[in-house]
Amino acid sequence: MSDIETYQNHIILFDGFCNFCSGIVKYIIKHDKKGKFKFASLQSKLGENYLNHFELTNSSPDTFVYVRNNEVYIKSSAALYVLKDLGGCFKLFFVCIIFPKFFRDFFYNLIAKYRYKLWGKKDVCMIPDESVIERFTK
Repeated sequence: MSDIETYQNHIILFDGFCNFCSGIVKYIIKHDKKGKFKFASLQSKLGENYLNHFELTNSSPDTFVYVRNNEVYIKSSAALYVLKDLGGCFKLFFVCIIFPKFFRDFFYNLIAKYRYKLWGKKDVCMIPDESVIERFTK
């Protein structure tokens, strides 16, 4: 069984160098009480495998990717589906899916463009601590 088959459900691919993105991952882990989500950086070998598998090889590191039920979502759609799957009050944000993708992605792209300037960038990918290491795919 390939890595893609093993973790085909509820995996989030994120920019491992981005402080904002790493903060979002930590936030999701904190609020994901059931441990539903798995994570991999876009820069990892597994992240690269997912991008190839879903033919997203031209995606830049500012693309947030969510694989859910073997379907892939990117950018604002990925963020909204993650919030929906977190459950609780987070799923209320899913109502924003009614806005056209180009409109939602305009704001997503704006944040993505300035994320390093606003929140900074690491020299190395985020390294999870022992308490959550099993949530990160290898």
